[in-house]
Amino acid sequence: MIDILPFIFIFAFIILQRVIELFVAKSNENWMKQQGAIEFGTQHYQYMVLMHLLFFVSFFIEKTLFNRGLSPLWPWLLFIFISTQLMRIWVITSLGRYWNIKIIVRPNADIIKKGPYRFIKHPNYFVVSIEIIVIPMLFTAYFTAFLFTVLNVIMLSIRIPEEEKALRNLTEYEGEFQDCNRFFPKFVK
Repeated sequence: MIDILPFIFIFAFIILQRVIELFVAKSNENWMKQQGAIEFGTQHYQYMVLMHLLFFVSFFIEKTLFNRGLSPLWPWLLFIFISTQLMRIWVITSLGRYWNIKIIVRPNADIIKKGPYRFIKHPNYFVVSIEIIVIPMLFTAYFTAFLFTVLNVIMLSIRIPEEEKALRNLTEYEGEFQDCNRFFPKFVK
């Protein structure tokens, strides 16, 4: 029962964070479309949203039904969680008005190659993937961690190629990231 307050705090924090991100993304979407940006990946977007909503539902239900307590590794998992939140902020601020939860690309836009984008092509997906594992593991919601890690891998196997295709078609994307890996950081000189 001692872990209920950390659970409520972290769960509420994540929900509030996602709601704020939706407003930021919508504002950025409107601005980008006024600049002539084009949206891609609309076929899978609704499934991605559904997957993320079901992640929270599954996590909440598993935690409240089984209430297995905090993980014995909770200090490390909490450290990783906090680190991912800092990286999330770094990702969003690095992209600025171009950050979005949809695939929206402005033709001939300059590719942003600062912040975490110096080391990895898709740092936002990296952060979300780590969160999908760490958040439920922190509260021993093993089923949620496993199921949504698998679903996220499937979703990203569709989304990342779709995003890269859109960027290749409308920008000078490919040449900009020849020194970066797609998903795991590669530290360049």
